[in-house]
Amino acid sequence: MTRRLFSTGSAYEPIIGCSRAVLSGALLTITATAPLAPDGKTTAAADAYGQAKRCLQIIAGVIAEAGFTLEDVVKTRVYFKDHADWEQIARAHGEVFAKIRPASAFVQIVGFASTEWLVEIEAECHRSGDE
Repeated sequence: MTRRLFSTGSAYEPIIGCSRAVLSGALLTITATAPLAPDGKTTAAADAYGQAKRCLQIIAGVIAEAGFTLEDVVKTRVYFKDHADWEQIARAHGEVFAKIRPASAFVQIVGFASTEWLVEIEAECHRSGDE
């Protein structure tokens, strides 16, 4: 089985020793994705909805790069700091996944690598017929 690594060029990837995503057979696993702009700065400071939308844009990009579609997403995990933000984050998630309806977990955590981040999102995709 071939293993393919994907990078978005984040400065965190080589420091941590991780990839944005790993494709192994029919499974594409996308790591927890922070709301970073291409220049590495946090997008939508103090806006949980805007940060969630940015996380989902990054995820959609790597999904497309790997040859998958959003319809191939079978699970998402959403991590957030402030319980008061969960509905805005859920709204952004629902705008992308309302019809696809992957298995999802929304988990409140203590914090992230950056104090500016309000949310991180990860996803798993499975492509039928690649088993």
